[in-house]
Amino acid sequence: MQQDENLYKEVDIRANKIKELKAMGINPYADKFDETHSISQARELDVDSRVSVAGRIIFKRTFGKFMFIQISDVFAKIQVSLSVNEIPEDKYKFFKDYVDTGDFVGVTGDVYITQTGEKTIRTLEYKLLSKAMLPLPEKYHGLTDIETRYRQRYLDLVMNENTRKVFIARSRIVSGIRRFLEDNGFLEIETPVLQTAVSGASARPFFTHHNALDLDCNLRIAFETWLKQATAGGITKVFELGKDFRNEGMDATHLQEFTQVEWYAGYWNYEKNIVFFKSLVQKLLMDTLGTLQVTYQGNVVDFGGEWQRIDYVAEMTKILGFEFLDITDLDEFKRRVVEAKLFSAADLEECKSVRTLIDYIYKRKIREGIVGPVIIYNYPAVLKPLARRSDKDSRVTEVFQVVVCGAEICNAYSELVDPVIQRETLVEQLAEKANGDEETMDVDESFLKAMEHGMPPMSGLGFGIDRFIMIIFDLPNIRDTVLFPTMK
Repeated sequence: MQQDENLYKEVDIRANKIKELKAMGINPYADKFDETHSISQARELDVDSRVSVAGRIIFKRTFGKFMFIQISDVFAKIQVSLSVNEIPEDKYKFFKDYVDTGDFVGVTGDVYITQTGEKTIRTLEYKLLSKAMLPLPEKYHGLTDIETRYRQRYLDLVMNENTRKVFIARSRIVSGIRRFLEDNGFLEIETPVLQTAVSGASARPFFTHHNALDLDCNLRIAFETWLKQATAGGITKVFELGKDFRNEGMDATHLQEFTQVEWYAGYWNYEKNIVFFKSLVQKLLMDTLGTLQVTYQGNVVDFGGEWQRIDYVAEMTKILGFEFLDITDLDEFKRRVVEAKLFSAADLEECKSVRTLIDYIYKRKIREGIVGPVIIYNYPAVLKPLARRSDKDSRVTEVFQVVVCGAEICNAYSELVDPVIQRETLVEQLAEKANGDEETMDVDESFLKAMEHGMPPMSGLGFGIDRFIMIIFDLPNIRDTVLFPTMK
């Protein structure tokens, strides 16, 4: 209560200052300030350099007729001194009385080093640029409440160095991915967010309505089918980096609105994509962290050397104790799983198809215990309706995923380009939908028509950027990787 009362008093004081400033004919919200350097650049200048910088005041301490402040932006902070020896006393008093922490100021002055060795700007002129009505969180306690950090991310950026580090790195990682793909001959395109068929992944979509066309639409769950159509048009190395939307459960590793990059390379198979993805991940880590080894929630993950491989079908067969690829009856499959004492019947109630049952077992018996990075490959065909069937066994697809600390960070195929088989797999999805499985795809006729016109052999990969950042920065929740997460 005392803390709240102090906040209310501070807000009143600041509101009165704004009124007084306006009454004096001073606009507390300036139109501009002419910087000569950013704060980061100012920190690199030699002593006696003249500089004009701007930033938010995050610290202010007055010693009679002398004071220190710190101004900051997301990249850096710098100390600034004000003294009646350098600026008129009335201007010093104005700063002391009317300029507070949280305010934005512009400062012109000379660089010097204090007795404690701190690079500082000696103020010769200043300008109040923007007055903050609300104070910053208290310096020594900072901003620790998780919900406040998510809802008021701007304060989180101001107060928490690790938050600044993560989001600066995220921006550079996104830029690095684009450069890597472009340097390797890929062309970025944009695909529709509003779609008329649920396609590209097994996921539950968001739905909306297009008023002008009187058309029911869904938000895309993946870029896949559109990017493949681009390959049919001759863009044989294509990618998109953007947002997908899946109306599913929220937990520490899943977001309903998430960022990923998908790319498709004509004439590649999935083995070539493994090599390419590994080289991208290693470059991102070296550019961002300077190391291939990270620690996530107490687990040391080494992205160097050879990555372990696990054959999905072989490992599942060992766990189940029976051959499972030819079992198409859901009830029979559930019965055999229960008999093997892997799960109870109640555990499996939510599984509405053989596909979801296999995935349920995999996630809890294989994926959950992996530290990795581990390459999981040879997925059952029933799980991957858009992936190429193996020439050795049509019940298996040429698919791999990389799993790190129980989370999948990529999903990649040798792509299915046979239109007859593709139609069959999508029709099978309709039967699963009718049986109550909401994570199924529609029969996308425009996609099938493009495939019937011919697509090159290719391999595609989807890489979840949010989850990757969560792991390499040891963040406990994937929402820590999103600047403005959706909140209730």
